[in-house]
Amino acid sequence: MSSMRGAAAYSQGGVSSYARVGVESGVMSASPHQLIVMLFDGAQVAMRTARIHMQQGNAAAKGQALSKALDIVNNGLLAALDRDKGGELADHLASLYDYIARLLLAANLHNDEASLEEASRLLGDIGSAWQEIGRGDVSRDEVIGDA
Repeated sequence: MSSMRGAAAYSQGGVSSYARVGVESGVMSASPHQLIVMLFDGAQVAMRTARIHMQQGNAAAKGQALSKALDIVNNGLLAALDRDKGGELADHLASLYDYIARLLLAANLHNDEASLEEASRLLGDIGSAWQEIGRGDVSRDEVIGDA
């Protein structure tokens, strides 16, 4: 291996390690609200990555990215719902997350960009609402209405 390739590999590994430490530090210091926002952001990144791989015809990488998005929806966002305290709103969100999961599965199975776009739009809308609540710019009722 040439010294140039070795330096490039080390640099990429160093950047990756540095980014991972930054994410871990952010998670460790985040409030529960911020963690949910991070989940929405992570799902969006995974879906954008899946779209790129879908367009390039890279089925394996597309599947990995969609699996990551699906994992965030099911084991992050859905699992974080408190149905005892959240009541009807939590039930509505659970149904919406289930629908989004089905869209992601359809996008993966059928290379369906429309399903991927709809999943991204829905998660983007909910994520934006979470961000607004966190800023305190709006009340809960203004964001979720009569859900």
